[in-house]
Amino acid sequence: MTFPGRIAVASRNPGKIREILAICSDWPVTWLTAEDHPGAWPDVEETGESYLENAVLKARATSRALGVPAIADDSGIEVDALGGAPGPRSARYAGPDATDVQNLRKLIEAIRSTPAPEGTARYRSVAVLASVEGDPVHAEATCEGTLLIEPRGTGGFGYDPIFVPSGDTRTMAELTPEEKDAVSHRGKAFRGLRDLVAGK
Repeated sequence: MTFPGRIAVASRNPGKIREILAICSDWPVTWLTAEDHPGAWPDVEETGESYLENAVLKARATSRALGVPAIADDSGIEVDALGGAPGPRSARYAGPDATDVQNLRKLIEAIRSTPAPEGTARYRSVAVLASVEGDPVHAEATCEGTLLIEPRGTGGFGYDPIFVPSGDTRTMAELTPEEKDAVSHRGKAFRGLRDLVAGK
């Protein structure tokens, strides 16, 4: 597979769009985003049971709407003390229309009584490049870490203020964007996807 000339980013989340464009800045393509063409972007319901199913749904719907291949990722946080929840439902953990703040508060309450040594978790991301026709290409990656119950930092989004990646003492929200992209699940997944598309 080779790089298409133009690729749409299948997301309406400004934080996610910003991260994907930074991570994929070395891709030899022209990017199309919802921020540039807000009326053209479909609103995709994530009905899949897995990260891969949801990412493919988003990429194919966006590709169909824009007429170009699209990339998407579906990601979530998997908390060991909660049996891997919220997982693929991370963006809707506190309800279908929940905000990042509401989801974060619900997770903090869910783990508040968990002893610190058992507060392990991971972020998981599946990145997909798909068009309306043909088989999608995907890569998956994780970022292991531990959780806090007191949020720290103002960067990132989602659960970043309580997630401390392994090997660091800072939360994802305390890292610089460059530091986060270097270790994050999303950064690893999209770099893996790039290598697949480039045929490495």
